[in-house]
Amino acid sequence: MGNLATTEAEKSAITLTTVIYALYAASYFVGITAIIAIVMNYVKKDDVAGTFLESHFRWQIRTFWFGVLWGVLGAITMVFIIGWFVLVADGIWIIYRIVKGWLRLNDGKPMYTV
Repeated sequence: MGNLATTEAEKSAITLTTVIYALYAASYFVGITAIIAIVMNYVKKDDVAGTFLESHFRWQIRTFWFGVLWGVLGAITMVFIIGWFVLVADGIWIIYRIVKGWLRLNDGKPMYTV
């Protein structure tokens, strides 16, 4: 790992971030888990402030809200056929974001580099 966890608090935060990624992944089968995940993101956001995990939380939050935005736009435009393409693209994009985030977390790297 690039940023090895040295304290129990850091190890706990890494585990929490992993669980949140898992909840987002599970939302493809049980949609309510995405709501649980976003609530956990906001509740625990201050606990990861100043660590490399802060970027993962930002990544997860943005994935959720942009996913919701494109999902709603896709649903509204389904009657014009283009909505189906928007929904498929949104689903692929969300899967990409979950996988990329999980892999970078596993490597101990932040999501964004300065």
